[in-house]
Amino acid sequence: MYKLTSGFETHVELKTNTKIFCSCSNGFGSAPNTKCCPVCIGLPGALPRLNKQVVEFAVKAGLALNCKINNLSYMDRKNYSYPDLPKAYQISQFDVPLCYDGFVELSDGKKIGITRIHIEEDAGKLIHNDEDILIDYNRAGVPLIEIVSEPNIESVEEAKEFAEKLQLIMRYTGVSDCKMQEGSMRCDVNISVSESESLGTRTEIKNMNSIANIRKAMEYEVKRQTEILKSGGKVIQETLGFDEKSGTTYSMRTKEDANDYRFFREPDLLPIHISHEDIEKIRRTIPELPHKKLKRYVADFGIDKKDAELLVKYPRVASFFEEAAYGIKSSKKVANFILGVIFAFLKSETLKEEFDLKISPESLRELVLLTDSGKLNVSKAKLTLEQMLLSGKRAEELLNDDDLRGFDDDSLLSLCQKAIEVNPKTVADYKGGKDKAIMALVGFVMRESKGRADAGKAKEKLIEII
Repeated sequence: MYKLTSGFETHVELKTNTKIFCSCSNGFGSAPNTKCCPVCIGLPGALPRLNKQVVEFAVKAGLALNCKINNLSYMDRKNYSYPDLPKAYQISQFDVPLCYDGFVELSDGKKIGITRIHIEEDAGKLIHNDEDILIDYNRAGVPLIEIVSEPNIESVEEAKEFAEKLQLIMRYTGVSDCKMQEGSMRCDVNISVSESESLGTRTEIKNMNSIANIRKAMEYEVKRQTEILKSGGKVIQETLGFDEKSGTTYSMRTKEDANDYRFFREPDLLPIHISHEDIEKIRRTIPELPHKKLKRYVADFGIDKKDAELLVKYPRVASFFEEAAYGIKSSKKVANFILGVIFAFLKSETLKEEFDLKISPESLRELVLLTDSGKLNVSKAKLTLEQMLLSGKRAEELLNDDDLRGFDDDSLLSLCQKAIEVNPKTVADYKGGKDKAIMALVGFVMRESKGRADAGKAKEKLIEII
C-alpha cells in the first residue's frame, strides 16, 4: 500500500491599491509595462518603501487561518537570476515570517497545519511569442502572501478541500479575490509517495491555476511515482509543470534548496514591528468566516447543509441572501429562489462569484412576501423572477391584478375534485402504483386555474382526496 503525503505552498495576490514597495497601481489586465516604475524594474538607486496595508492584510489572513503573529519580523533578499526578476533578487521573508503555526480545519475535523505566512513581491511575467520571449513588468512588485502548509495532506480529496477552503477564507477576509484564472491565487503542490510511514522523495508541481487541475495533476503524479517505486526505481526530487492537454506532469528543473538562494537581510528596509494592540485591532475587522456562517444558516435558517454550502461558497451570494431574507420567516424560500432561478440564470462560476444582478435583495424579498401572503404561487413567482433578472423591474411592475388575486383554498379544492372526476384513468394509474401520474392531475389544476394555483398545494390536496 503506497501512501500519499502532500503539502501546499500557495501564493495569494493581495488586493491593495498599490504595489508592495512603490506607488504603482496594483491591478489586473492593463497593457504590458504600463504599471511599473524604476522600483518595479530594478533600476540602480531605486529604493523600496514597504506598503503598510500589505502587512495589515497579511496579519488579517494569518488570524483568519488561526496563526500566531510575530511582533517583530524582517524582510530578506532571496537571490536568483531569471529574466522576470530585474534586480536578480526577490524581497521576501526567510527565517522570521509575519505569521506562523496556524491551521485549516476540514469538514471531517482534521486540521491541516499552516507552517507560516510571509509577505513578498511578485516577479514579472514572461510571454513566449514564437521564437521571442517578451517581458511584462506590470506584475513585478505586486504584493503576495505565501501560505505554506504542513505536509499532512493524505489524499487528493483532502487537497481539493484544503485549496477550496483556503480560497474561500481569503475571499471572505477581503485580502484577495483569489481568481485562479487571473493568477491571483497560485498553488505549488509538493507530493511524495512511500510504502512506509517515512516520507518519500518529493516533487513539486508549480503554479497550479485551478482546483480542477490540482486534482488532475496530483492523481497523475501519484500514479507516476507509484509506478516508479513498484518497478524498483527511484523518484527524482525535481520541480514539475503540468500539461493540461495531456494531463501529465513534466520536468522543469531539479529542486533548489534554501541554501541555493543565499538569503540575507534586506538592507534597504527596516524591521517590521506590529504591536499586540494593532493585532487585536486587525482581528476585529475579520468578518464572520465561512465555516461559522454555514453552521448559522443550517441552525438559524433551517437550510439544508448542501444548499447552505452553495450559498456560503460565494461571499456576494451569501451577502445578497442575508439581505433578502432579513425579517421574513420563509428564508428557505429565498435560498431556493437564489439556488434555483438565479443560479440557472448565472451560467458560469465567474458570474456566480461576481453576482452582479439587475435586481436588489429587497426586490427578491418583496417577491417572496407575495408568495407568503398567498397572492402569488411559487410557480408564477419563479417565472416572474426570471423576468425581473432580465429587466431589473420589481415584481409588482410585472404582475397585473389577476396575477395578484391569489387562489383560495375552496377554489383549489373544487378544481382538484374536478381533476379527479374527469381523469379516471389517470387516477387509476396513480392508485396502481404509478406515482408520476399525480403530476398529470396537477397539470390539469394548473391549466384550469390559468397558473394561479400553487402546484405544491394542489399535489398535496389531490393525494389527500384520492
